[in-house]
Amino acid sequence: MVTKISKKTAPKADKAALSGNVKDSAQQIWQAGLGAFTRAQAEGSKAFEALVKEGVSMQRKTQAAAEERITEATSKMTSMANDLSNKASGQWDKLENIFEDRVAKALSKLGVPSAKDVSALIARIDALNVAVQQLSSKAPARKAAAKPVAPAAAPVKRAGSVTAPKAPTKAARKSPAKVKPVAADKQP
Repeated sequence: MVTKISKKTAPKADKAALSGNVKDSAQQIWQAGLGAFTRAQAEGSKAFEALVKEGVSMQRKTQAAAEERITEATSKMTSMANDLSNKASGQWDKLENIFEDRVAKALSKLGVPSAKDVSALIARIDALNVAVQQLSSKAPARKAAAKPVAPAAAPVKRAGSVTAPKAPTKAARKSPAKVKPVAADKQP
């Protein structure tokens, strides 16, 4: 504690007392500084830990806010990407339809049958096959009709030999089915 210097002391004694008082005061100030330093060290680590805790909580809050913003931005970008993808696929579908229509028109101008035409022909052939089977099961069986007539085979040419085409057999000429003669089978 700091002591007060009294003014009523003798001048010589005054100097000695004054120097003693200054020493005591300096020593007390030094001790107060050491005490403050010790207290600052003890409380400084506590204050440092408190600041670290506040910093950690602040970091968590900012990270949560940043993640929320990132999530919002990601969802917006995803929705925009989906919209663009849907628009693009719609455009590709339109382009594909235009291309198919133009190809179909070009093929029809060239006389190429379409898939619908081919399907209709197949259905018609199937119906005719059913009708033929029904008619053949109702008609009496004939010996000539039982054996299918094979078409005349093309002559086989061998190196160095010349062969004439064969005339159709009598059974082939008398068959009940109408057979159109092939140009090579006609004889003048």
